[in-house]
Amino acid sequence: MTLATRTETVLTREQWHDREQAHRTRADELTAGRRDRAARGETHPVDDFLYTYYSYKPGLLRRWHPGAGIELADAADSARATWSWYMPGATAGSLRVDAAGFTTVKSDLVALCERMLRLTAARTPRFGCFGLHEWAMVYRAPEARHAVPLRLGQAGTDDVVDAHELRCTHIDAFRFFTDDAVPRNRFIPTRAEQPLHEQPGCLHAGMDVYKWVMKLGPLVPGELMLDAFELARDIRALDMAASPYDLADWGVAPVAIETAEGKAEYVRQQRGFTERGNALRAAVLDASLPGHSAG
Repeated sequence: MTLATRTETVLTREQWHDREQAHRTRADELTAGRRDRAARGETHPVDDFLYTYYSYKPGLLRRWHPGAGIELADAADSARATWSWYMPGATAGSLRVDAAGFTTVKSDLVALCERMLRLTAARTPRFGCFGLHEWAMVYRAPEARHAVPLRLGQAGTDDVVDAHELRCTHIDAFRFFTDDAVPRNRFIPTRAEQPLHEQPGCLHAGMDVYKWVMKLGPLVPGELMLDAFELARDIRALDMAASPYDLADWGVAPVAIETAEGKAEYVRQQRGFTERGNALRAAVLDASLPGHSAG
């Protein structure tokens, strides 16, 4: 895969500085809770997931990149001159992302990101899982997975799983299923076949847009990176609201997927996340990998 030739867009120092400052302000607002808790040595079972599961620290979210094909005027004396994957632009004193160098050195990773984003967006979404992957992770569990009580208790949780078919398509959810839950799943997701089966209705696939964006690093405009983080954060909120855990003490109202009303609410939000996720996938591909195949 090669980047398409494009005319460099040049941002004046004032323009890119304003975008960088706006980005940092937005990032700080998004990560304020995490940073405050960390300073007090506290954790949150819902909000802290994105930082522990994906291992991207708040400071990394503050780093704004213009993305591929953008030249920053009068930037050679800025701190980013020492950052990896930056090179002199076409005019004296300017900088731009070395997109060609990044995609060459990290060709396998970039190809994987492109493939996951493109193929997932092209696939027909499924909306029949009802978030039962979280229930399957504690199904007939000999001990608690998290230090949070189950809303229906262990027996009630098991009864919900017994009354439904598990339809999880995401390997990074499926791999945490209990041994008793594994054979109840309609699919057997694997890492090798993930690009062939990932589908945009899956909440975890929507959260993973953030992972692929972070792996593409400086190729992705910072604004899209924060859009991906916000999407992942919003999806995580539904993921836990629909889970078997009692999170009332953390201000989380349950989406009771064991009821018809809860299922309808879950699917309503799931459809919205699918639309947001696919729009973001398209924007990331267009901005960072303009030469990607559309087919």
